[in-house]
Amino acid sequence: MTPTAEPALATHGYGPDREWRARLHLGLVPKAGKTRLKELDFAGPLRIQRPFYPEGGVCHLYVLHPPGGLVSGDRLAIRVRASVGSQSLLTTPSAGKIYGRDSDGVAQGQSVQLQLSDNAECEWLPQETIVYRGANAVLDTSIELCAGARFIGWDLVCLGRPAGQEVFDEGSLSQTILLWRDGRLLLNERLQLTGESPLRRSRVGLNGGCVVGTLLAVGPGLDESLITRLRETLPSPDFTVTERLGVLLVRYLGDDMNACRDGMWRAWALIRPVLLARPACIPRIWLT
Repeated sequence: MTPTAEPALATHGYGPDREWRARLHLGLVPKAGKTRLKELDFAGPLRIQRPFYPEGGVCHLYVLHPPGGLVSGDRLAIRVRASVGSQSLLTTPSAGKIYGRDSDGVAQGQSVQLQLSDNAECEWLPQETIVYRGANAVLDTSIELCAGARFIGWDLVCLGRPAGQEVFDEGSLSQTILLWRDGRLLLNERLQLTGESPLRRSRVGLNGGCVVGTLLAVGPGLDESLITRLRETLPSPDFTVTERLGVLLVRYLGDDMNACRDGMWRAWALIRPVLLARPACIPRIWLT
């Protein structure tokens, strides 16, 4: 688990070709009753803390980005490969931030690729991403599942900074979430939004909301009784719960990240025992 030699990641300086890349590749395998971190390859400002085991064999990993935010030209690439029978939970210690673009309008963003082998269990539960006014944000998440894999993940995004009266009225956000099982595409979600777009206010768009959250879960036991409990627990109309092609979706659209986060935690606490046969175990980093 030694880091590879780091290349010159800043391939260009300031200007329209500005670029600063970072990568983090993880490989997880079960061994002696615990899921171990077998592969670790990183370059640039992406790291992980040492694995935690607060619930026995499940490996909890905290993904760290020491700069704390993305400026123009920053590109993060995270890849996780979960081997057969592994059990893992990945999160982040704080909200991600995507700052306003530079004078050349250079984009910044993050790409996440999660690959789960048969009977692997993985939870991808990062804290929210705040997209600042004027950012050119690109967020891509790709989830590839083998037949028996189980997955819970979410993506929480705040446009602007409502607490600071900052409105996302300029800049852009490109967001993609793709999910495959055994090579079949089950979910293909794409959001292309600019600050001045009428979609921000339209009822067929964000309806004036600045906080968007999506939780998705795939695996056995996602039946009507669970869906009913989720709908009874989460306040409508801000939250909705649907299921199609074996993918359970919990969505939030509103203007309160605290309400979104609280609802997603409660949804996770209901889904996890059904899907993974264990109660919710809140990562301690969320409470610090």
